[in-house]
Parts: sequence; C-alpha cells; structure tokens
Amino acid sequence: MPDPSSWLHEASATATGGHVRTDDGGLSSALASPLAPHCTGLTPEQLLAAAFASCLHHAAVEAAGAITDEAHTVQVTAEAKLGRDDDGRYRADVHASISSVGLSRDQLAELVAYADRLWPFSSDDNSRHRLTVSAAENGRH
Repeated sequence: MPDPSSWLHEASATATGGHVRTDDGGLSSALASPLAPHCTGLTPEQLLAAAFASCLHHAAVEAAGAITDEAHTVQVTAEAKLGRDDDGRYRADVHASISSVGLSRDQLAELVAYADRLWPFSSDDNSRHRLTVSAAENGRH
C-alpha cells in the first residue's frame, strides 16, 4: 500500500434504505436490486460500470497525454455483469474499451496498455473479478 500521504483523493458514499449518496452529494440516487426487481433506480451493475469507466478514463487521459495531444478525445465504455460462484459469492465481470479520435492503431494499443498499468484495477488481477481492458472495435467514438 502507498504511504498515506501519497493518496491523491478520497471519497465516501453511503448506501442505506434503497438509496446511495456520495459524501459531497454529487451522486444521489435510488438503488435497484437484482433481488427486488420491483425497485427502481441504479443497479449495482450500472454503478460498477460507471465507477470503472470513470476511473479508467482518468488513467487513459493521462496515458494519452504522454502519447499525443489528443487526450481530450479519449472515451471509455465499461460493461459490467454480476453473477454468483458455485459457493454463492458474487463475482464481477467488467469489460472496458478505450477509444480516441486521431490515434493510429499502434498509438491506441500503447494507450490501452499504459492506462491498464496506471489504474488500480489491472486486468491481470482476477482474484474475485474478471476485468478486461481493450481498444474499441474501430478505435473511434
């Protein structure tokens, strides 16, 4: 673990009574549950996809800045699925794709590899989740 003084930012969120809210109020939403299909609101899969897309986007923008001046064109799309193991534990399957207008195929591949190394959820760690990061199909938005 990094030295506590080296952390860049921290945040907290609280989920209770079918609602989630970040400490600053920037996100405040009703929650839906796969166990209670009658509920309306954001699902765990949606929240997971949004969190992964947001986090990887920051890493991809940083990586793009090291490769090209096209960092403002980076787009990350994340898809998340939740399932259960045979022992009943939840597992996550997340796939994220990165695209950027104006990059060659080689530059995009370099950006994807660099961003995957930077962010805290490397696709090499599949202990309780499966995570893949790749270039978008056509490399464009």
